[in-house]
Amino acid sequence: MKDAYFIALGLVGNREDALDLSQEAFIRAYNNLESFNSERSFFPWFYQILRNLCFSHLRRRNRRQARFATDLDSEQSTIEPEAHDGFAPELVAERNEAKDRLWKAIGQLEPKHREVIILRHFQDLSYEEISQVLLCNKGTVTSRLYYARKRLKEILES
Repeated sequence: MKDAYFIALGLVGNREDALDLSQEAFIRAYNNLESFNSERSFFPWFYQILRNLCFSHLRRRNRRQARFATDLDSEQSTIEPEAHDGFAPELVAERNEAKDRLWKAIGQLEPKHREVIILRHFQDLSYEEISQVLLCNKGTVTSRLYYARKRLKEILES
């Protein structure tokens, strides 16, 4: 559940929507369990359900808010100080700013680039696992990651 929530959060950029979408994905997976091929891995099958829900949600949201710019800043979580920090407010603020900049930049990526960044760097999936989840070959994953990282660097540098 936690992984599904964080994947959805990375794709839609909103805590409440991510929670709703991840829960809906589990409900749909349960209701369609008979279509699951038990000879295959569960995660790629489940991921397609979650991914489709997230992208459908984004399309609906974009249509509803076509005249308004999406503001991901207000949707990002804050970093809690770690116990060994000794609570240095300037370090916490600096990390929060960096995290907010990163999430805002990730939110500006195309959906196909955003999802490979999230799967690789936030879910720690291998290239092979990502290719299974996205139903594409490993070369496509490599290419998407290259262009996603390149675009992310451009956004962060501007």
